[in-house]
Amino acid sequence: MKLFVAPRAPNPRRVLMFIAEKQIQGIELVDVDLNAGEHRGEAFRAKSALAKVPALELDDGRVLSESRAICTWLEGRVPEPNLMGRDFDERAFIEMADRRVELYLMFGLALAIRHTHPGLAALEQPQFPEFGRSQGEKARGVALWLDGELGRQPFVAGDRFTIADIT
Repeated sequence: MKLFVAPRAPNPRRVLMFIAEKQIQGIELVDVDLNAGEHRGEAFRAKSALAKVPALELDDGRVLSESRAICTWLEGRVPEPNLMGRDFDERAFIEMADRRVELYLMFGLALAIRHTHPGLAALEQPQFPEFGRSQGEKARGVALWLDGELGRQPFVAGDRFTIADIT
Protein backbone atom coordinates (compact mmCIF):
# COMPACT_ATOMS: atom_id res chain seq x y z
CA MET A 1 0.00 0.00 0.00
CA LYS A 2 0.98 3.59 -0.57
CA LEU A 3 -0.17 6.58 1.45
CA PHE A 4 0.10 9.89 -0.38
CA VAL A 5 0.77 12.68 2.12
CA ALA A 6 1.95 16.26 2.40
CA PRO A 7 4.22 16.78 5.42
CA ARG A 8 2.63 19.99 6.74
CA ALA A 9 -1.02 19.26 5.90
CA PRO A 10 -3.27 18.34 8.85
CA ASN A 11 -5.38 15.57 7.30
CA PRO A 12 -2.45 13.37 6.25
CA ARG A 13 -0.99 13.95 9.72
CA ARG A 14 -4.24 12.69 11.23
CA VAL A 15 -3.95 9.44 9.26
CA LEU A 16 -0.26 9.11 10.13
CA MET A 17 -1.09 9.48 13.83
CA PHE A 18 -3.82 6.86 13.49
CA ILE A 19 -1.31 4.49 11.85
CA ALA A 20 1.24 5.18 14.59
CA GLU A 21 -1.28 4.49 17.38
CA LYS A 22 -2.16 1.17 15.77
CA GLN A 23 1.53 0.42 15.10
CA ILE A 24 0.77 -0.47 11.48
CA GLN A 25 3.85 -1.29 9.43
CA GLY A 26 4.48 -1.66 5.71
CA ILE A 27 2.67 1.35 4.26
CA GLU A 28 4.89 3.25 1.84
CA LEU A 29 4.69 7.03 2.29
CA VAL A 30 4.72 9.17 -0.86
CA ASP A 31 5.17 12.92 -0.38
CA VAL A 32 3.04 15.18 -2.55
CA ASP A 33 4.42 18.72 -2.96
CA LEU A 34 1.38 20.96 -2.54
CA ASN A 35 3.33 24.20 -2.98
CA ALA A 36 4.56 23.00 -6.36
CA GLY A 37 0.99 22.04 -7.32
CA GLU A 38 1.83 18.35 -7.63
CA HIS A 39 -1.63 17.46 -6.27
CA ARG A 40 -3.22 19.20 -9.25
CA GLY A 41 -1.28 17.18 -11.82
CA GLU A 42 -2.84 14.50 -13.97
CA ALA A 43 -0.93 11.65 -12.30
CA PHE A 44 -2.13 12.51 -8.80
CA ARG A 45 -5.69 13.37 -9.92
CA ALA A 46 -5.90 9.84 -11.31
CA LYS A 47 -5.58 8.72 -7.69
CA SER A 48 -7.48 11.56 -5.97
CA ALA A 49 -10.00 13.17 -8.31
CA LEU A 50 -10.48 16.20 -6.05
CA ALA A 51 -6.70 16.69 -5.74
CA LYS A 52 -6.68 16.20 -1.96
CA VAL A 53 -4.32 14.43 0.42
CA PRO A 54 -4.22 11.95 2.02
CA ALA A 55 -4.94 9.16 -0.43
CA LEU A 56 -4.35 5.49 0.34
CA GLU A 57 -3.62 3.28 -2.66
CA LEU A 58 -4.54 -0.28 -1.73
CA ASP A 59 -2.62 -3.30 -2.96
CA ASP A 60 -5.39 -4.06 -5.48
CA GLY A 61 -5.03 -0.57 -7.05
CA ARG A 62 -8.15 1.01 -5.58
CA VAL A 63 -7.65 4.36 -3.88
CA LEU A 64 -9.32 5.68 -0.76
CA SER A 65 -9.25 9.39 -0.05
CA GLU A 66 -10.66 11.36 2.89
CA SER A 67 -8.87 10.85 6.17
CA ARG A 68 -11.85 9.44 8.07
CA ALA A 69 -12.55 6.86 5.33
CA ILE A 70 -8.90 5.79 5.35
CA CYS A 71 -8.95 5.44 9.15
CA THR A 72 -12.19 3.43 8.99
CA TRP A 73 -10.62 1.03 6.48
CA LEU A 74 -7.48 0.69 8.61
CA GLU A 75 -9.59 0.09 11.74
CA GLY A 76 -11.32 -2.76 9.96
CA ARG A 77 -8.05 -4.25 8.80
CA VAL A 78 -6.25 -3.79 12.15
CA PRO A 79 -9.00 -3.78 14.80
CA GLU A 80 -6.74 -3.43 17.86
CA PRO A 81 -6.09 -1.17 19.53
CA ASN A 82 -9.66 -0.07 18.88
CA LEU A 83 -9.90 3.66 18.18
CA MET A 84 -13.40 3.96 16.69
CA GLY A 85 -15.73 2.11 19.06
CA ARG A 86 -16.36 -1.46 20.11
CA ASP A 87 -20.14 -1.47 19.49
CA PHE A 88 -22.77 0.71 17.81
CA ASP A 89 -23.32 2.83 20.90
CA GLU A 90 -19.66 3.64 21.51
CA ARG A 91 -19.02 4.13 17.77
CA ALA A 92 -21.81 6.69 17.52
CA PHE A 93 -20.55 8.78 20.44
CA ILE A 94 -16.95 8.62 19.24
CA GLU A 95 -18.02 9.63 15.75
CA MET A 96 -20.06 12.53 17.12
CA ALA A 97 -17.07 13.82 19.08
CA ASP A 98 -14.74 13.28 16.12
CA ARG A 99 -17.03 15.13 13.71
CA ARG A 100 -17.44 18.03 16.14
CA VAL A 101 -13.70 18.45 16.43
CA GLU A 102 -13.20 18.03 12.68
CA LEU A 103 -16.04 20.21 11.39
CA TYR A 104 -16.21 22.94 14.01
CA LEU A 105 -12.68 23.25 15.35
CA MET A 106 -10.26 21.86 12.78
CA PHE A 107 -12.15 23.15 9.72
CA GLY A 108 -12.57 26.60 11.28
CA LEU A 109 -8.88 26.80 12.11
CA ALA A 110 -7.98 25.64 8.59
CA LEU A 111 -10.14 28.33 7.01
CA ALA A 112 -8.66 30.97 9.32
CA ILE A 113 -5.11 29.98 8.48
CA ARG A 114 -5.68 29.48 4.74
CA HIS A 115 -7.31 32.90 4.39
CA THR A 116 -4.94 34.92 6.58
CA HIS A 117 -1.47 33.41 6.18
CA PRO A 118 0.51 34.98 3.31
CA GLY A 119 2.47 31.75 2.81
CA LEU A 120 -0.74 29.94 1.83
CA ALA A 121 -1.82 32.44 -0.80
CA ALA A 122 -0.65 30.08 -3.54
CA LEU A 123 -3.03 27.38 -2.27
CA GLU A 124 -6.01 29.60 -1.44
CA GLN A 125 -6.92 32.02 -4.19
CA PRO A 126 -8.53 34.35 -3.62
CA GLN A 127 -7.81 34.82 0.04
CA PHE A 128 -10.42 36.62 2.14
CA PRO A 129 -8.64 37.85 5.28
CA GLU A 130 -11.81 39.12 7.02
CA PHE A 131 -13.49 35.75 6.48
CA GLY A 132 -10.37 34.04 7.84
CA ARG A 133 -10.41 36.19 10.95
CA SER A 134 -14.13 35.49 11.52
CA GLN A 135 -13.51 31.74 11.23
CA GLY A 136 -10.67 32.03 13.74
CA GLU A 137 -13.05 33.66 16.24
CA LYS A 138 -15.60 30.89 15.77
CA ALA A 139 -12.92 28.24 16.21
CA ARG A 140 -11.81 29.88 19.46
CA GLY A 141 -15.36 29.52 20.76
CA VAL A 142 -15.34 25.81 19.88
CA ALA A 143 -11.95 25.45 21.57
CA LEU A 144 -13.43 26.91 24.77
CA TRP A 145 -16.30 24.40 24.57
CA LEU A 146 -13.81 21.55 24.05
CA ASP A 147 -11.73 22.76 27.00
CA GLY A 148 -14.86 22.49 29.15
CA GLU A 149 -15.53 18.95 27.89
CA LEU A 150 -11.97 17.94 28.74
CA GLY A 151 -12.48 19.37 32.22
CA ARG A 152 -15.26 16.81 32.74
CA GLN A 153 -13.74 13.76 31.05
CA PRO A 154 -10.18 12.57 30.35
CA PHE A 155 -10.52 12.26 26.56
CA VAL A 156 -12.48 14.01 23.81
CA ALA A 157 -15.05 11.21 23.43
CA GLY A 158 -15.13 9.97 27.01
CA ASP A 159 -12.95 7.73 29.13
CA ARG A 160 -10.44 6.40 26.59
CA PHE A 161 -8.19 7.56 23.74
CA THR A 162 -9.92 7.43 20.33
CA ILE A 163 -9.77 8.90 16.84
CA ALA A 164 -11.48 12.00 18.24
CA ASP A 165 -8.34 12.72 20.26
CA ILE A 166 -6.20 12.31 17.14
CA THR A 167 -8.42 14.70 15.21
